[in-house]
Amino acid sequence: MTTQPTEPTGRTPITSAADIDLNDWDFWGCPDEEREHAFRLLRDLDKPAFFPEPEFSLGGVTGPGYHALVRHADILEASRNPEVFCSGDGGATNIPDLPAEFAEYFGSMINMDDPRHARLRRIVSRAFTPRMIKQFESDVDVAASRIVDELLETGSGCDFVTEVAAKLPLKIICDMMGIPEKDYQFVFDRSNIVLGATDPEYVSERADIAHALLTAGMELQQLVQDLAALRMQTPTDDLTSSLVNANIDGERLTAQELGSFFILLVVAGNETTRNAISYGMRLLTLNPEQRRLWLEDFEGRAPRAIEEIVRLAAPVNYMRRKVTRDHEMNGNLYREGEKVLLYYWAANRDERVFDDPLRFDIRRDPNPHVGFGGPGPHFCLGAHLARREITAMFRELLRRVPQIQAGAPERLLSSFINGIKHMPCEF
Repeated sequence: MTTQPTEPTGRTPITSAADIDLNDWDFWGCPDEEREHAFRLLRDLDKPAFFPEPEFSLGGVTGPGYHALVRHADILEASRNPEVFCSGDGGATNIPDLPAEFAEYFGSMINMDDPRHARLRRIVSRAFTPRMIKQFESDVDVAASRIVDELLETGSGCDFVTEVAAKLPLKIICDMMGIPEKDYQFVFDRSNIVLGATDPEYVSERADIAHALLTAGMELQQLVQDLAALRMQTPTDDLTSSLVNANIDGERLTAQELGSFFILLVVAGNETTRNAISYGMRLLTLNPEQRRLWLEDFEGRAPRAIEEIVRLAAPVNYMRRKVTRDHEMNGNLYREGEKVLLYYWAANRDERVFDDPLRFDIRRDPNPHVGFGGPGPHFCLGAHLARREITAMFRELLRRVPQIQAGAPERLLSSFINGIKHMPCEF
């Protein structure tokens, strides 16, 4: 039975890189300031720190360890060289290699290399027709407006995460796929398990995490496969219809590929966008001068403001890669078979790239953050939609509830997702 981390407790202050253990659950529960200090110490090392693999796993084979890539330059170069730093050998979203039984549900594009990755991305990309994208963009604006309508009906405040930030991406993704509203909560709950299984709020400390993950994955896959069977017989204008009926140069998605893609879509699209919106609200609360600047010219400043929110939120802490051959990168040698973790959150605070990196500045330019992943084939397929959703949500909030304030966030206990579970707001 897979064990689960306990809640973070008191920590000894970090004074040097030798004090840092990225496998320590207390570290991932500590305040942002302490984590930022730790990653700065790691960036200042002559070469990436090496850590043993954590004992906590999903039953996969635990390897010898991993290099922590925390500098912006290292993450850019590794991302641009997928033939050397691969995603498909054991998976990209976990440190130990992904057990074979998980591949059926979580073997999506994010855990593949070319040519399989290119084939799937080609089919999926062609399913997003211009007409469909235009309709989604219109739907985003309408959904954001209705969420703020409901917020104002509460009268004074609520849990910003569950009542505002989470609602928009959940509705848009479900509507895109043709999932009925009655199943929204089902999808939301299962996606929380997939990315929040290490947090006792979503999976009990007494539960088997591997079983919980497999069950959630199976239920999400079954939901979309049942819908796909209907759409093959009676197509509509939703994404599920486009995907199951797509025939790109004779290639179609298998039922398993469709299920895995749906899990990636609801998990990545829902969790990451809601966390960016949540962090954005907290940043605007802590930096009222930036809120005033944005209110002065919302549309003109929105593009840079959104990039700055994504930079500091960095919803995904890391992705894993495995080295396919001996390779020297930025003066350091990586051996075939070794693992590296690309810490996007740390790279987005790299002093070598960002002036005063901890400062929230909605006019920051340039802003070459890696909040949507590094350059290359695994750059986030949904980045455009995420930007659209974040913009629409803050357009409605700042226009209609300009004085809204966010309280202290309750963080997700996870080393993979930089998440906020709950956050009070008042207006």
